Amino acid sequence: MAEILTTIFFLFAVIDPIGSVPVFLEATKEFDNKFKKKIALRASAVAFLILLFFIVIGQLILEGMEVSLDAFQVSGGVILFLFALTMIFGDGKPEQEKSQISDYKHVTIFPVAIPSIASPGAIMAVVLLTDNHTYTINEQILTTFLVLFVIGITSLVLLAATRVQERIGSYGITVISKVMGLILAAYAVQNILSGISDYFAK
Repeated sequence: MAEILTTIFFLFAVIDPIGSVPVFLEATKEFDNKFKKKIALRASAVAFLILLFFIVIGQLILEGMEVSLDAFQVSGGVILFLFALTMIFGDGKPEQEKSQISDYKHVTIFPVAIPSIASPGAIMAVVLLTDNHTYTINEQILTTFLVLFVIGITSLVLLAATRVQERIGSYGITVISKVMGLILAAYAVQNILSGISDYFAK
């Protein structure tokens, strides 16, 4: 049970549903409430399908390139760490992604589904969490359901985006994103250290 809660908390940190609220509100500001709800649900569904694709195919691609588990752990950790640094020291996930909106007619996929929900960090995280050399098939299936669970929470947060922003405020959302970035950075460093340790232990 503790491992499940840890995984959920980690996925919540890397997907960062609260941090997606300003992006969603900016991307959908020209639409009515009915269409906003459709965008929230569709974007969440698309994001889950993207993450599911990398859960199923991600490691096959890496193994086809003959990338070792140790190398993958280190490289994945570095990417997650850099992503976490942008959340901690940068303008923040919301501001960065809001600035990328150029076409308000196609906001469901970009930037709401990707990179706001299914971010590069989230993609790398789900691949690490479903590594065939580390986790059994049952554990990988459980992780997939946990990803779906967190995406479900994300969709609910987006459906209530206006209320969330009114309650927390832009400053509160930025603080939460930075805390999530700090947690993600710690996980990334742990992956790097594990990869280096396993490599030299051989």
